[in-house]
Amino acid sequence: MTIDGKAVFGATRLDVLDPATENIVARVPDATPQQLDEAVASARRAAPAWAGLPLEARRKLVARVGEVIMSNQEALAQLLTQEQGKPLAAARQELMAAAYWCTETAGLDLPADVSSETPEELVRVLRVPVGVVGGIVPWNFPLVLAIWKVAPALVTGNTMVLKPSPYTPLTTLKLGELLRDVLPPGVLNVISGSDALGPLMSGHPGIDKISFTGSTQTGRAVMASAAGNLKRLTLELGGNDAAIVMPDADIDAIAPIIFWGAFTNSAQYCLAIKRLYIHEDVYDRMAQALARLARETKVGPGNAEGVELGPVQNRRQFERLKNLLEDTRSQGYRMLAGGALPEGKGYFFPVTLVDNPPDTARVVREEPFGPILPLLKFRNEEEVIARANDSEYGLGGSVWGADQAAATRVALRLNTGTVWVNQIHTLKPGKPMAGHKQSGVGIENGAEGLLEYTVLRTVSSKRPH
Repeated sequence: MTIDGKAVFGATRLDVLDPATENIVARVPDATPQQLDEAVASARRAAPAWAGLPLEARRKLVARVGEVIMSNQEALAQLLTQEQGKPLAAARQELMAAAYWCTETAGLDLPADVSSETPEELVRVLRVPVGVVGGIVPWNFPLVLAIWKVAPALVTGNTMVLKPSPYTPLTTLKLGELLRDVLPPGVLNVISGSDALGPLMSGHPGIDKISFTGSTQTGRAVMASAAGNLKRLTLELGGNDAAIVMPDADIDAIAPIIFWGAFTNSAQYCLAIKRLYIHEDVYDRMAQALARLARETKVGPGNAEGVELGPVQNRRQFERLKNLLEDTRSQGYRMLAGGALPEGKGYFFPVTLVDNPPDTARVVREEPFGPILPLLKFRNEEEVIARANDSEYGLGGSVWGADQAAATRVALRLNTGTVWVNQIHTLKPGKPMAGHKQSGVGIENGAEGLLEYTVLRTVSSKRPH
């Protein structure tokens, strides 16, 4: 671990498994409550000097974090594939995205506004750091989602305690090690630990804000635990994103885009398409095109040649998916592709397409977070809008059709924080992302996301006569 700029070991350790083999590939420290206290104390000591640096100096150091990532890209990518399971090419892309987020976030502006100016008074509205930020990162995109927290927190003058998932701690711990000579001691502390460490962070009186990415259920627990000292919160939570294919859509053109919009990262993606509504006029063609892509996609170990999708990341999630598949099979729903689990080691789950199950089916109502997708037939706009919105989630959605105006008309009625029209997953550091309903609290990315790591200070000055 990295605490106060130094290497710190743990009295006890956690096993890290390769999800493709189920073999132990490393053991990492399981931080004690006392070590968490030390990390928080270090961040608090470092906070005044870090906040006191000119903004431009902090920007340069955050951009330097991106340079460090890229100069160590291959070693980090190998580590990421080993612990997370994703194909090596996808691991390299994740690291490139993390570096890009550092550079671009470092260039975002913090507003300092003159609210009013009269002969008697000058009123300025400033944005100042929250203080110490606790970052809790999931296992699906371990490094890029860590940087989504680290970059804006540090640019705005906060210090940080960062905790990766116990399933995927290696790449993040390594990054902490690489940054010990880049950032001042205490500015970025990286600690690893079991799931028990998260509640200690969200309830810690020395942490002023929690930025958490994970399930809605855990997000509720974080919010409750954070109430003790009224922590600021950014919660990016679950999604059950609907994609809608209109009757005039170009099926040949969009089928591959929609396929990867659903199954990238083995569908372990909050913004993945998880319900695909297809107009009855083009349902059969779309279903056939997707089934063909499912059969052609190579699933296997992330470090094997030609593999496009790796395993599910951990046994807990694999068992959840197996249970969902068994429920789908027991209800008699037809599979258009997949549905049969391979034998042997590794959490491999085939790309599975479910043929028009009812809206009450678990595979429709729940967020699978894995490669099983229901294809759902619809007849008209009003019907599909109502069905797409009938969810506790509201993270993202997309609409696909040749008539851009009609597709946009439908998109504007989806109750989600992000909506795409004839494209998907065009995420950028300057583009804000927020969840509606049970999909989250707060904003990530863009100038709006940057402001989430600040608190407002109004300065009113009497003018001398």
